[in-house]
Amino acid sequence: MNEKIIELIREKGILLQREIYDLLVKFDDLSMARDFLELLERASGQKMINSSNLRKHTEYVITAVNNLPSEMKQLVETTFIKLGITIEIQQTKEVVDISKGERKGDFRVFYSDTKNIGKVVIGDFVGHFRARYGQIQRMLMQRDVQGLVSIGKINKERRKFSIIGMVSEKRVTGNKNIIVKFEDLTGKVSGFVRYGSECFQKVSELQLDDVVLVKASGNNELIYIYDIIYPDSYKDKVNFESDEWIVFLSDVHVGSKKHLGKEFESFLSWLESDNDVTRNIKYIFFIGDNVDGVGVFPGQEKLLVLKSLKEQYGALANYLRRIPKEITIFMCPGQHDSVRVAEPQPMIDRHYGQALYEIQNLVLVSNPSLIKLLEGDKEFKVLMYHGASIHNFINEIEELRIMKAHKCPAKAVRQMLKRRHLAPSHGVSPSIVYIPNNEKDPLVIEEVPDILCTGEVHRLDVDNYNGTLIITGSCWQSQTDYEEKVGNEPDPCKVPIFNLKTRELRILDFGDKDGD
Repeated sequence: MNEKIIELIREKGILLQREIYDLLVKFDDLSMARDFLELLERASGQKMINSSNLRKHTEYVITAVNNLPSEMKQLVETTFIKLGITIEIQQTKEVVDISKGERKGDFRVFYSDTKNIGKVVIGDFVGHFRARYGQIQRMLMQRDVQGLVSIGKINKERRKFSIIGMVSEKRVTGNKNIIVKFEDLTGKVSGFVRYGSECFQKVSELQLDDVVLVKASGNNELIYIYDIIYPDSYKDKVNFESDEWIVFLSDVHVGSKKHLGKEFESFLSWLESDNDVTRNIKYIFFIGDNVDGVGVFPGQEKLLVLKSLKEQYGALANYLRRIPKEITIFMCPGQHDSVRVAEPQPMIDRHYGQALYEIQNLVLVSNPSLIKLLEGDKEFKVLMYHGASIHNFINEIEELRIMKAHKCPAKAVRQMLKRRHLAPSHGVSPSIVYIPNNEKDPLVIEEVPDILCTGEVHRLDVDNYNGTLIITGSCWQSQTDYEEKVGNEPDPCKVPIFNLKTRELRILDFGDKDGD
């Protein structure tokens, strides 16, 4: 490709800055490289194309970049940031594919579609729920189901059948029986289950907007439910040949007066040390609430050491620079980061997080994101989700509420895998709000991960669900006044590490043992 690019440059009589030439060489398609070079020539306005000329005409540079396929945009963006050219890239596709070929362990990043559709109207949510229904319907139809019919085909004749429906309404009667209204693309029907019956527990756990398979008997006036089948998840175990470790952290909350900086420094010092584990660490996952944010809740400014987001991200970047360069870092946002609260959340923005974009081994991703670690033809899938919906699962499911699952949050995360959805119920609490998508619900778990990692609850917990390892992250913040008020006890400074070859999981504690 080098020779072809050189020939193209000579043909056009253009002089290129070295970094821009190196970028063109990485293009797989010569015609795409030609088109991009011509756009840069127009943006520069002369035959000498360098960072100085391009910075004067960034609006044309943005046009050039946004004409590229999604898989090339991240590569171009990274190069331009190094050249001091800040551009706002339009993410036109849901999936952005990044490959780090120079690393021993390759990976691909699948971002959520986080485009802002502008003013949201009811029709957008109709399209969103239709898309979700279709995605999960396809999963359920892979089951061996007898007598499956659409709701619109149910007539006045009483008989047994199965339907795939979305929960649109659920209520408990005075006798503690439950009535659930299901709907599909053809109609609606009400289902009844008697208190204490064999299926009662399953029906009681249904959440609004769940999509499930319902086995029932009855007619178009009322159906009697005798079983509920969730889409559920199953995963065969994957082992790599290479002895590599991955590390999980969340809720660092840099900038807060409660931030445990001394303990985080201890973690970084361990990373910089030389032992059998640290020299084989390949990936670190930061799962949201990386800084404490500004204006997240009333009166927060009184609880901050660093009063601006730029200061907070600058301090976070100083931490990350100490992480050895051979380790790839993935970082998604949470509610405290400089992004919208509505999910899916886009990657941390450049305006406030500019310092992060200067760290070469840091890959900023959306919340949620699916990261595929690659070894030959093997894929090890890590699904990152900060976990705002955990509170809702605990509040709405009686079993979790009784066991006080905020102390064992992995039990709530199991519900996500069971439903194949990270946050099924929209708007039932302030923490569950998402941007509708008419094409595909980004919060559906279409590919079952090897690891589902979350943050949010500030407590480390580990569980296994049908082959998927669940890790809920610890934190680097001591108990806040709000946590004390609601009775939430954080479990800070715990770091789970996982071996991709042996599947060994270790928990490291970097807490201040002396309490000083």
